[in-house]
Amino acid sequence: MKLKAIIHEAEEGGFWGEVPAIEGCATQGETIEELLKNLHEAIEACLSVDLEHITLSKGDRIMEVAM
Repeated sequence: MKLKAIIHEAEEGGFWGEVPAIEGCATQGETIEELLKNLHEAIEACLSVDLEHITLSKGDRIMEVAM
């Protein structure tokens, strides 16, 4: 899966980035390299689902889909 991120220079120094396709997915970093690492972690956290709180009906299936 490939997602587009918008990178901004922070007024106080460093950078911050957001992923428009995932509402609320944003992070920051002192360098571009740190920002990219943090973006990967933020995207993973935003897309992770806690299956313990989901009620499945008989016949429902959970599948992982790679894009």
